[in-house]
Amino acid sequence: MAQLKIGFPRTLFYFLYYPFWYAFFTELGCEVVTSLPTTQYSLDLGVEEAVNDACLPIKLYHGHVAELKEQVDVMFMPRMVKVRKMETEVFCPKFLGLPDMVRNSIAGLPRIIDERVDLSKGLLPRWELCQKIAKQLEQKGFVVWRAYRRAQKCQEKFKEYLARGIGAQEAIDAAIEGRSCRDPQEFTTDINLAILGYPYLIYDSFVNVGLFEKLGRLGIKPWTVEMVLPNRLEAQAKYLPKSLFWHFSNRTMRAAFYYLHEQRVDGIVHVTAFGCGPDAMVDKLMELEAKNSGRMPFLTLSLDEQTGEAGIYTRIEAFVDMLRLRRKKHENIVSHHG
Repeated sequence: MAQLKIGFPRTLFYFLYYPFWYAFFTELGCEVVTSLPTTQYSLDLGVEEAVNDACLPIKLYHGHVAELKEQVDVMFMPRMVKVRKMETEVFCPKFLGLPDMVRNSIAGLPRIIDERVDLSKGLLPRWELCQKIAKQLEQKGFVVWRAYRRAQKCQEKFKEYLARGIGAQEAIDAAIEGRSCRDPQEFTTDINLAILGYPYLIYDSFVNVGLFEKLGRLGIKPWTVEMVLPNRLEAQAKYLPKSLFWHFSNRTMRAAFYYLHEQRVDGIVHVTAFGCGPDAMVDKLMELEAKNSGRMPFLTLSLDEQTGEAGIYTRIEAFVDMLRLRRKKHENIVSHHG
């Protein structure tokens, strides 16, 4: 019997949850097929297929699905609702309706597994979810438990690599291949920048037009949301009188507080998708907090399908030059008074 091919679009929750699902499905005897890394073709396809007022990440998701649909028997498209035991925190409404949007926009789709992911209730909600998905693949019993345990281990390894500052794609590859990862080479830097935003913008090098490579060339050390340990991230909730409604918004905002208060950086760069409502609010909050906590330099990089590489590079370069001038000026004042 031919191996069942399960399609997993290489965007949105791919950058945080792929190792778990890859390990789960392969342990059940399926072949997991991802779309290729994002290209201009993926984006053009997505713009063609998605509704006009969709934001860049949703357009890209449509593009990845359209590229993948002929190669697989089943498309895995979980309906992301909640991943934490917080009553008020959900994913963006577009995530909640993603399977329906895709079904209505793209013709000729294979069967879709769109199981609802709500980990806020039940004793072992992730295990219960895995059982439901396995049932759709006509699998049950000990083999499902074994797949679930392997998936958990793979995901833990991946999160550990991200926390150590290893790039997302490298961390994904190492976790699913079961190999260890060396820590990134330490280099002497005069500038540390917090690069904050949703993982599908931060870690997709086509969408962010090679941001991390550019920072490397400028001798900058980047720090991201995923480099903050979960308990430290959670502790930052005290700085906001009320949590935000959206999962990724809360994570991004808490990371901003962490880098402002606990691990000082030289500046904060917020990478955001143009037209994203929740992110527009996060951007304003972050800017105000940066201003209030000792005038921390802050830059917003807003991305859409028209974003050009040259424009982003120029803005980052100017921001870094400003930080270096600022530091030099400060050192001159200190040495003068000394």
